[in-house]
Amino acid sequence: MNLQTIINTLELTPLTNPADFESIQVEKGYTSDLLSCVMAGAPHGSVWVTLQAHGNIVAVAALLELSAIIITEGAMPDPATITKANEEGIILLSGYPGKLNPWDENLSRRAAYSYGAFTLC
Repeated sequence: MNLQTIINTLELTPLTNPADFESIQVEKGYTSDLLSCVMAGAPHGSVWVTLQAHGNIVAVAALLELSAIIITEGAMPDPATITKANEEGIILLSGYPGKLNPWDENLSRRAAYSYGAFTLC
């Protein structure tokens, strides 16, 4: 599946410069708020789901060559973090509070239908 499909399905807002999201293929997702866990477990090219919004998420995503970071819970990175993400070619996406709630029955059904093996929880 491509990143544009994920953006549309989850109603995400890009925070970084526009990109050809349709050409970015994503096969896996990873969720954690501990940077050390992400460094140890996030698959190359995956989408990382986190509530962290500080500059270190960009460094971790660049190191692992992740496709994008979805920032949840309404957390917003500061301008310096967005600038660094643009410089490193890391896509930052915003998920508003409640949009990525795994207990939301409608979202869970959409995610299961749309993603199959792609897990957001």
